[in-house]
Amino acid sequence: MKQLSHYTRTFALALVLGVLGSLGPASVMAQAPAAQKSKVVFQVSDGESRKWELALNNVRNVIKDLGKDNIEVEIVAYGPGIDMFKFESPVASRIDEVIKMGAHVVICENTMRAQKITKSDMLDNLGYVEAGVTQLIRRQQQGYAYIRP
Repeated sequence: MKQLSHYTRTFALALVLGVLGSLGPASVMAQAPAAQKSKVVFQVSDGESRKWELALNNVRNVIKDLGKDNIEVEIVAYGPGIDMFKFESPVASRIDEVIKMGAHVVICENTMRAQKITKSDMLDNLGYVEAGVTQLIRRQQQGYAYIRP
């Protein structure tokens, strides 16, 4: 295989640098992909208040660590876990705190019907889905990291 001469290599390098230079820094930077938001879904299906506290700590910490503009956080509650989202819940103020930080909370309507709970029994600013487990499946298919504290 024949070696390229010094002049040929120098010309090729100058040509590449010239093309890049003609694009300008703004054009080169505009082609860089935008940073993708992280996405995480937390499952809350346990009736133990210690697990509720752990879940809320995890949500708060991930939002603080990554920044609320850099992450999409969803809490999916079903089964005994929905009790923490009732008005009389001992963690009601903490739930309000993570919602204000940017977390979305969705409650399983199947569980609500089975437990004869209505939306009027629940905290404000919650979302509702037909089935909590199905929502977890959807979120994982959409690339959400799955956490079950």
